[in-house]
Amino acid sequence: MYDFFDTKTMKISKLPCLLLIALCVMLFFSYVTWSPRSHAEIESMDLKLPQEEGSGKRTASQEVFYGIMFDAGSTGTRVHVYKFSRTSSGVPNLDHETFKAIKPGLSAYADEPEKCAVGIKELLDIAMKEIPDDLWSSTPLVLKATAGLRLLPGEKAQKLLDMVRDIFKSSPFLVGKDSVSIMNGTDEGIFAWITVNFLTGSLTNPSAILAGMLDLGGGSTQITFYPYDKSTFPSAPPGFITTFELFNRTYHLYSHSYLGLGLMSARLEIMGGNEGIPLKPGEELVTPCVSPGFATEFEHAGVTYKVKGEEDVTSVYESCYRSVGETLKGKVNLVKEVAVLFFYSFSYYFDRAEDTHLIDPKVGGFVKVKDFETAAKNECTNLGKSGKRPFICMDLCYITHLLQDLGFPKEKRLKLVKQINDVETSWALGATFYYMNLMQGNA
Repeated sequence: MYDFFDTKTMKISKLPCLLLIALCVMLFFSYVTWSPRSHAEIESMDLKLPQEEGSGKRTASQEVFYGIMFDAGSTGTRVHVYKFSRTSSGVPNLDHETFKAIKPGLSAYADEPEKCAVGIKELLDIAMKEIPDDLWSSTPLVLKATAGLRLLPGEKAQKLLDMVRDIFKSSPFLVGKDSVSIMNGTDEGIFAWITVNFLTGSLTNPSAILAGMLDLGGGSTQITFYPYDKSTFPSAPPGFITTFELFNRTYHLYSHSYLGLGLMSARLEIMGGNEGIPLKPGEELVTPCVSPGFATEFEHAGVTYKVKGEEDVTSVYESCYRSVGETLKGKVNLVKEVAVLFFYSFSYYFDRAEDTHLIDPKVGGFVKVKDFETAAKNECTNLGKSGKRPFICMDLCYITHLLQDLGFPKEKRLKLVKQINDVETSWALGATFYYMNLMQGNA
């Protein structure tokens, strides 16, 4: 009679089984690591971040360090104070972020640069309270200005930067040669892309899907993504492809910043105004995107413009959408691949979706391009004369048109967020990584 529990027999028969199992496991992980995702799989993924994924586990004895990044945007200045700890993998672990924003932006002080000092010092005080004083001298302090200062005349922008630099130098923090400057628009998009993919763990997980990034600021708008379709590279305009290294990996990205196509700058152009140039006495901007006959004002980059809704408009939505199309014509590059990639969208994309109840104001959510279109039609039809949101019709028409011009079809879903794991989804974190490495290398 055969003994199924014979020890010798079991040892001999288990060996090939174990080898077969091991081989299957190896083949599985090889497939997961190297097999490309289908477009359908990428589109259907809801990327979620497990707490501290991709950053490594930290022990109590690991070193803690900080970074301070000032984001000087067109509509406000924000400070990000980041607390990091080192991990055995070499990738920093983000333990905490302190965030504070003030208005208006630096560009509003173009004619009186000394008046920006109060706000800058207020934000510096927040950093000093958050960071232990024995770490002040080793903590990099950086301010990067974006579209608001890019659009100013060079001399005015420089005076603002000089004022900030003097304030920074009198602080106890580490200030380098390039610590106060205007940031290149493409860098803005790349740094935001780094932020998102760091927070989702994708930068430290070779098999993870890398999310794309859409940012709509006041003066400029950015698009950045990792092309999975290699045909995207030769079809991209000159300067739209960039290569960089981070955390021991090399990335080739499609990235571009459209200066002047941020929401506030676009508003002005759609209405026929010129950036930084006041109207003559008695002049006003007339637009079909405001309730017919309604008079209001629009302030941008320190200049106030009188605005009036065009009379005798049959359909505000159709007239406004047509006006937006004329403004955008030929200014944006369409990329077919974006239709099937996963994208996060920030800033005014989020704000206008919140304003029209398309998303939860606390956690964000998914929005289709056609949802913006539906909201635009509704708001344009019901503008009224209250004056509470005179530009909401124009903003939604612009967002709807811009997304389609970039290559996103009406059925495309975008993930709108302001934070991932309580961290602001701006370019600031990605820029902090870059400048900390730069300043440490020059130390």
